[in-house]
Amino acid sequence: MQTNNIGVIGLAVMGSNLALNMADHGYQVAIYNRTYAVGEAVIADNPHDNLHLYKTLEDFVASLETPRKMVLMVKAGMAVDKVIEGLLPLLDEGDIIMDGGNSNFHDTIRRTQEIEAQGFRYLGVGISGGEEGARFGPAIMPGGSADAYQYVQAILEDISAKYKGEPCATYMGTDGAGHYVKMVHNGIEYADMQLIAEAYSVLKHIGGFNNDELATIFDTWNNGELESFLIEISAQIFKEIDPKTGKHLVDVITDTAAQKGTGKWTAEEALTTGTDASLLASAVFARFMSSQKDARIHAASILNFDAPRVTIEDKDAFIESVRQALYASKIIAYAQGFDLLKNASVEYNWDLDFGAIARTFREGCIIRAAFLNRISDAYITDSSLANLMIDASFKENLMDYQQSLRDVIASAIQQGISMPAFTSAISYFDAYRTGRGNANLIQAQRDLFGAHTFERLDEPGHFHHEWNQKNA
Repeated sequence: MQTNNIGVIGLAVMGSNLALNMADHGYQVAIYNRTYAVGEAVIADNPHDNLHLYKTLEDFVASLETPRKMVLMVKAGMAVDKVIEGLLPLLDEGDIIMDGGNSNFHDTIRRTQEIEAQGFRYLGVGISGGEEGARFGPAIMPGGSADAYQYVQAILEDISAKYKGEPCATYMGTDGAGHYVKMVHNGIEYADMQLIAEAYSVLKHIGGFNNDELATIFDTWNNGELESFLIEISAQIFKEIDPKTGKHLVDVITDTAAQKGTGKWTAEEALTTGTDASLLASAVFARFMSSQKDARIHAASILNFDAPRVTIEDKDAFIESVRQALYASKIIAYAQGFDLLKNASVEYNWDLDFGAIARTFREGCIIRAAFLNRISDAYITDSSLANLMIDASFKENLMDYQQSLRDVIASAIQQGISMPAFTSAISYFDAYRTGRGNANLIQAQRDLFGAHTFERLDEPGHFHHEWNQKNA
């Protein structure tokens, strides 16, 4: 019965599409779903000679060639542990379990340790690209048992997205490295989307551009430095007409946005590793605020603000300022994301290859963008680069575009338009380039009220001062 090359457990949208992707590439694919009818529907809707449905987990496992290779595409959390619990008694030493969901990397570290201790192998596989990516080529970020990747590398590279023929699939490192990189990918994705939304607000409410004009602007941007999947689909969104009302669809969608956890985990990890990822975190907080729809409507009638009227005389110049501001902020978002990866590589004893990570993001994933090649080049030039902002190429962009970023933010603030991501971007840029900041006062405050000590400019060590508190 051992005729299938690989198996997929969990046949919701992502799992079924990934299985079909594997089948299209000539692999014999065993599929299993706890609810058998779901698997039957997949087969009925997508008849494929290379797809083989099994009713029991025992038959599914028995059908796989050794070492057995199976991908779990089930909901992150306890569901993954439950499936693993059912699988382990059926496996032989050296068999490989891959978790292709959005699992928390801490869970992946734990599972890797537990499963390796029993003689099996485990990979936490970050998969990005949504439904279409899973079906036709996602970006794939595996991490886990180091010797397992050789058995699945060909399959993962075959089904991955390709950038000029190069697979967007790279082994990231041990235990939770793959899921960590996917988490940071999603953190950057949150920031990128928020920045685009804020640029949209400025263009609409200050520039006065309608949806047709916005579509043209974004189409133009997508043919230049800002070329990316998210800019491309934004242009598409502005063109879409709602069949129910005949209005532009974007105008009948509520201004609330959900989040599934990876953005929040990114912000938590920034705190854990001592990384300033304020721009990435601001995008998560913006989604939290967006969900407070009733409170915002109520506050709008109380905390009203009559913005001064603004007339944009040179609309082309205004569009270019917003474009430059968006691009500069985008650089800063990626700088924070890769800084977090750098710090995590040390914190968790991973040897992350930042250039390879950037290359993996070039196709298939949500944050795919033209300038990822520049990020890869930056790390090829200097693998120990302290921050993307000081790479010669990105530094030039930031120096050229920072004034536009400041101007756009100032205009938005004057008009009462919330710009959490843009303002976080310029604050980070200014903080990073400030040689002598204001934390000396904070050190003094901490020492005065709590004897926490302070450091001096003129000699090493930690010091405490008996502060004169007569006027306190």
